[in-house]
Amino acid sequence: MWRYRKGMMMVGVAAIALTMFVSSASADDVVALTEDTFENQVGKDRAALVEFYAPWCGHCKRLAPEYEQLGTTFKKTKSVLIAKVDCDEQKSVCGKYGVSGYPTIQWFPKGSLEPKKYEGARTAEALAAFVNMEAGTNVKIITVPSSVVVLSTDNFDEIVMDETKDVLVEFYAPWCGHCKALSPTYEKVAAAFNLDKEVVIANVDADKYKDLAEKYGVSGYPTLKFFPKNNKAGQDYDGGRELDDFVAFINEKCGTYRDGKGQLTSKAGIIASLDDLVKEFVNADDDDKKAVYSRLEEEVKKLKGSSARHGDLYLKLAKKGMEKGADYAKNEIHRLDRMLEKSISPAKADEFTLKKNILSTFA
Repeated sequence: MWRYRKGMMMVGVAAIALTMFVSSASADDVVALTEDTFENQVGKDRAALVEFYAPWCGHCKRLAPEYEQLGTTFKKTKSVLIAKVDCDEQKSVCGKYGVSGYPTIQWFPKGSLEPKKYEGARTAEALAAFVNMEAGTNVKIITVPSSVVVLSTDNFDEIVMDETKDVLVEFYAPWCGHCKALSPTYEKVAAAFNLDKEVVIANVDADKYKDLAEKYGVSGYPTLKFFPKNNKAGQDYDGGRELDDFVAFINEKCGTYRDGKGQLTSKAGIIASLDDLVKEFVNADDDDKKAVYSRLEEEVKKLKGSSARHGDLYLKLAKKGMEKGADYAKNEIHRLDRMLEKSISPAKADEFTLKKNILSTFA
């Protein structure tokens, strides 16, 4: 058990780093260009590597994590731009540069709109070597550990059968094209939920561990099965394969409130059963607030699991409100908004968002 806990702790640390990596790469590190912005960014005072892709293209999906890793690697290199163009949306740009298949990767030297086609391997390492050669840079690729928990016959039961955990398992084969296409999305799912200790996103090489695949009736790849706390027989996941599909499924089944970037939504921490008492507390005069607070305490004592933890935060914030006056909730929300706009760790962002959400019920 100690080995499992220690392993999960290490996975958690790595996953926090991966969450920051994935969200930043998706949002900023690979610059999405349009017809309006292409010539403002490319052919100017820095060289550019541009991927022309289509959202439905399997080869593009397999390239995505490598290309995002490349974008993160060169993010701080001012002489190089790593960019992409969605050819479904920006047909005129792709037509202008002779794109007829996806993905097409082209190199635009500094000050030039005459591209050179990239013909090398589609790995972050090969792409980085090409950019370094063309741009005269010497940037080393950034590598980040996976946040998907890797299962085998040695740890499958220990992790998946843990009745304190909801576990989503992908049974895959290394040679499977559909599995490779799913990989970057599945990685983002794992990163999105890495701070939820009761949720595990895992995979198992069903080609290597055929006994596990046979035990759970796996006959095609990838097969996804969900093992909730109350059903360790497992149930088939038949939902969509996009990030939002997985996120919606996990939120519904596990009672979590995350978006695709792993950030808590505005519903996180809210306990509907306390709504009426909170309203009564807010509207009570100073003499009656203590009596309502006592009733709030009694209701919180009935809560269990994460709701109990959130209930304790309700009590803490209600007490602060009594001490600091009617404007406390509003002022504290403004302060938290400012903090959330800064560069903070995912754990801190969770802490501030939960507090802000609950404060909004008192505001």
